[in-house]
Amino acid sequence: MATDLFAVASGLDPAAIASAIPPACRRPVQPPPLPTRDGDDAVVDAGPWTPRTPVRHLVPSLSVLADRRYAFRFEASARRGGAWSSWSAAAAIGDATFPPLDGDGALEPAVDLWTAREPVEAIRLRLRLRADDPLALLRAPWLVTLSAWDGAPPAAPRATGVRTLGVPAVSQMADGGAVASRVCSPASVAMVLRYWGGGAEVAALAEEMFHPALDLYGVWPAAIRAAARRGVLGYLLRFPDWGAAAWCLERGFPVIASIRYEAGELTGAAIAATAGHLVVLTGYDGDSVLVNDPAAADAAGVPRRYALAELARVWLERSGVGYVLFAPSAV
Repeated sequence: MATDLFAVASGLDPAAIASAIPPACRRPVQPPPLPTRDGDDAVVDAGPWTPRTPVRHLVPSLSVLADRRYAFRFEASARRGGAWSSWSAAAAIGDATFPPLDGDGALEPAVDLWTAREPVEAIRLRLRLRADDPLALLRAPWLVTLSAWDGAPPAAPRATGVRTLGVPAVSQMADGGAVASRVCSPASVAMVLRYWGGGAEVAALAEEMFHPALDLYGVWPAAIRAAARRGVLGYLLRFPDWGAAAWCLERGFPVIASIRYEAGELTGAAIAATAGHLVVLTGYDGDSVLVNDPAAADAAGVPRRYALAELARVWLERSGVGYVLFAPSAV
């Protein structure tokens, strides 16, 4: 199984950004192309990028270190058999309506990602950004990433010693108000922001991360945007294996993992079953993973231990996606 994380950074040290990416996934961090103006939008074209193996799943993200409101959309084109597909649009993040892009079916957009009908050999990525002055916004430090995964199953996880990160516990059930059962992503982001010395209330993060068109609080790129507005960089990664996650934890980076499971698949879980849930990985201890699970009834019940083999099944063998959030000063 292979995942490549392609990155473009502006106003940030490329070596520092690379040091926050697992070596198994790391590709050279590229300097930023010159943004252009397209009507109300700033447009940044990145790539083309060639993965090590043809890929099926593409997950983009954007971090802008500026406390300003903005909206954005990613667009992608893929090459297969020497021919480029037409551009396909992912879901827009923020309060804006962008021109429609239907694509030609080569890349099938979902909420947070694209799936290729057939494995593709290269990708182009376009960022479309809208703000009061989008070109001025891009003078702030920013990071665009694209996680490209070949679709192969992960290797069986291996125990990796002991590592514990002091991530504060936050319960979505205690702090989430009327939508408590739906705000695992805002609660998980709140925990990691507090770990990095910042902070935000779950309700404020939920309001900002809510996607009204989709009626969702857990849209992955919205979480990365919310963290960056509070001074914490981040990227989305389709983790190829447990080793990449353990690498992040060893270096002090918590991982917010997107999991799903049926009843009985995750022993000791805070909720019996879920079609989609976010938890914070805070360390490991032999064949156990230390987890802050925001679905616990209160903060005291948030820290938990899940069996590594079970966590790998409900995370790495399914969505496999994680948010990696880190303070710029930590790299």
